[in-house]
Amino acid sequence: MTDFSARLTRTPLPYDRACGDEVCAAFADVGPAVAGLLAAVAGCSPYLKGLMSREDAWLRAALAQSPEAALAAEFARIEALTLEDLGPGLRQAKRRIALLTALCDLGGVWPLETVTGALTGLADRAVHLAMVRLVADEIRRGKIPGAVPEDAATAAGMVSLAMGKMGAGELNYSSDIDLICLFDETRYPGVEQEARAAFIRVTRKMTAILSDLTGEGYVFRTDLRLRPDASVTPVCLSMAAAESYYESVGRTWERAAYIKARPCGGDLAAGERFLKTLVPFVWRKHLDFAAIQDAHDMRLRIREHRGLNGRVTVEGHNMKLGQGGIREIEFFTQTRQLIAGGRDPHLRDRTTVGGLSVLAAKGWVPPEVAAELTTLYRAHRELEHRLQMVGDAQTHNLPVTAEGVARIAAFCGESEAAFRTGLLERIARVDTLTDGFFAPAEAEAGPELSEAAAKIVAGWIHYPALRSERAQAIFRRLRPQLLKQLDRAANADEALRALDGFLAGLPAGVQIFSLFEANPTLIELIIDIAGTSPGLARHLSRNAGVLDAVIGGSFWTAWPGTASLRADLVKALDEVPDYEKKLDTARRWVKEWHFRVGVHHLRGLVDAFEAGKSYADLADAVVGALWPVVVAEFARKYGPMPGRGAVLIGMGSMGAQRLNAGSDLDLIMVYDAAGVEDSAGPKPLATRPYYARLTQAMVTALTAQMPEGRLYEVDMRLRPSGRQGPVATSLQSFTSYQEDEAWTWEHLALTRARVLAGDPDLAGEVEAFRRDLLQRKGKGSTVRADVASMRERLQAAKPAKGSWEAKNGAGRLMDVELCAQMAALIAGSPARGVERQIAAGAVAGLSQSDQTALLDAYRLLWRLQCGARLLTEGPLEMDSLGEGGRAFLLRETGEPSAEALTARLETVTGLAEAVIAAQMEQEA
Repeated sequence: MTDFSARLTRTPLPYDRACGDEVCAAFADVGPAVAGLLAAVAGCSPYLKGLMSREDAWLRAALAQSPEAALAAEFARIEALTLEDLGPGLRQAKRRIALLTALCDLGGVWPLETVTGALTGLADRAVHLAMVRLVADEIRRGKIPGAVPEDAATAAGMVSLAMGKMGAGELNYSSDIDLICLFDETRYPGVEQEARAAFIRVTRKMTAILSDLTGEGYVFRTDLRLRPDASVTPVCLSMAAAESYYESVGRTWERAAYIKARPCGGDLAAGERFLKTLVPFVWRKHLDFAAIQDAHDMRLRIREHRGLNGRVTVEGHNMKLGQGGIREIEFFTQTRQLIAGGRDPHLRDRTTVGGLSVLAAKGWVPPEVAAELTTLYRAHRELEHRLQMVGDAQTHNLPVTAEGVARIAAFCGESEAAFRTGLLERIARVDTLTDGFFAPAEAEAGPELSEAAAKIVAGWIHYPALRSERAQAIFRRLRPQLLKQLDRAANADEALRALDGFLAGLPAGVQIFSLFEANPTLIELIIDIAGTSPGLARHLSRNAGVLDAVIGGSFWTAWPGTASLRADLVKALDEVPDYEKKLDTARRWVKEWHFRVGVHHLRGLVDAFEAGKSYADLADAVVGALWPVVVAEFARKYGPMPGRGAVLIGMGSMGAQRLNAGSDLDLIMVYDAAGVEDSAGPKPLATRPYYARLTQAMVTALTAQMPEGRLYEVDMRLRPSGRQGPVATSLQSFTSYQEDEAWTWEHLALTRARVLAGDPDLAGEVEAFRRDLLQRKGKGSTVRADVASMRERLQAAKPAKGSWEAKNGAGRLMDVELCAQMAALIAGSPARGVERQIAAGAVAGLSQSDQTALLDAYRLLWRLQCGARLLTEGPLEMDSLGEGGRAFLLRETGEPSAEALTARLETVTGLAEAVIAAQMEQEA
């Protein structure tokens, strides 16, 4: 007997006996027990049957020794691979180890943790070998400044962090691997950009080595999207850049992701040092119970987004994200680790099973619950493996046919009936154990009511939502918590009226009151809306139907982005034939999305930076969707646009893609008639008045007060010559004005210009001109003096209106933005966002400490400004906000008290003011 055969404890049932018999005959020489296992496996998995045939000689040798020895030998073999042989060699190792781990799993030779550990071990070695071989090649070609051949062993300061299941050593059978690639910029003072370019090449080539599908297969599909701000950042970042991101805009889901983070390739010591710097970000010092709400909201968003909230059936059930699935156990574990891991480092276990064990040991989870969830987790993961082993597919869904389910049942060694019964029981048990920990606590007694408030509350019994006895019974339990939350509001009377309007508008109450009872955070949400933000409170009182989306769960799905938003609005507009109704439809649509952004911000689901981008995405979508509607309506009367057409350009904050709840839109229009003098339509117009009136039509579409309100206020004063200039500018006039007549402040404004809608070719031409102009105009000798003069006028015209002023005043938002635009202009940079403009200012004399001072001020002030505009339209006065508003702003800014925030504001604005003043005084 071989060591392998002696350890067999189970076997699948052959679903396809013909395939099984074929393999049994081919491997008759390995002994009946092992041959039987191979036959049963082949009868369930075409993929594994193919691997047995392709690697038959190696398999026989592997089965003649212990699986641990076979695994170690394969790991040793790949260590000697050269760069040229690495791709094919790793693919061969993947085939062999995939086959070995599958047989050890299916035969019960290895437990789950050993199986996932073997797969993770291959991934670790593959990543590390690819990195060091590729870095060695970069060093050989002289592409990494100052590096010598010996540096290749640690990838010259580059490291890959394994995230998710790879970081925890829990890779599933067909896992992608999630990596974040970083490099230690301190090793490359003065030549960081050159080093970064080399490490970006290494990252891309490594991904190709691991991910590309060739005749030899693939190694691991590699995902780099967990890095900071993945849509706009390079695939390899400096550690300083990553640390700055997490300190300033890192979110709860990123904190949870770093629970499992682990250096897996390259400079492991540098990776450990980086993770140590993130400890305060991941592990909060206080007991972070807010993480429970974040996890709960995320569970709801995932389920609703993927349509996983229906009745549980075996066919098609998602074992990862579905009800009672793997992710529920992971959320359960990670949430509790986040709550207390900051105070107890023992809780910081990367693995799910290990995390459950230590949580039980420390009293955070009952031991019997941890033990049962561990058993259920292992069962779920083993089933997940079998789903993937059938065809090497990265799937978590059960088959949608009875035949497919029967195959998986056989793969698990069970009859179909037993498999179905056992699986549904396990799913239900996971749901019961995990969902119970998110269940609401009992509400406490409510406060005493004023006479006016008592009169309003007494009238609730007459509302349609409280007609049934069942609704009344549930509501009696909810009423004290509603009233207690109302008592905390900044304006309790206004909040009560908003809540009263909401209750009056409900057609029925049992379902929604039951939801409130099961989810007290929804009560907090409604009261937060009513009691913290007057604007959102008024919206809620007039639009109680908006909570349909909240109740349904779609309200909590991931932010869709500009393209999806625009497509959704276009579809809604296409369904309405009348132009006026299209404009009203747009207003109704925008209000719902605008409300959602505000609520998410208010509840802490997004921070000020995410909210700012979401508001900008929404405005982008509106302008992009309405532009063709307005153009078509205008063309119906006056004919198509003469010449090449026109583009709408967003300026200011719109161009920079960062708005707040009360932002207006800075727009200009540029057209190119291409020599055409008149339009061709029922009522022809000369080119210049045609585009002027088209501009006005677009502005009216955005600003007109209609039954559903208005969309945005629009400001066009940033066009050439300001108020004195035409509302639409020809391309020739625009370019000549910018070249010969524009003031420096107009070039500053151009640093943030961005085409929002219109002819793509014309848009490209405008952008190319913008970039070229900025590179030339920033070299003028009077730029700093001009900006300093402009700054003086701004300071005199718009002084700060108090210590809580975020926008106006020295060292505050407008001041920092002005300095950033000046830096971008002098540097000739096309960057639009403040952070990138400040970074570009390094060539304009902004030192690293100067940049840090400006960014510290800007980030705090933006958080304050974005939060304040959600709460009030007037000057921010902390005393008038009430407890809810103050708590929101303190949470957003990360300060423990109003006094601490005041002190921090004084510090950061003072430092920023000093930097800005020094920049203005520099000689050209």
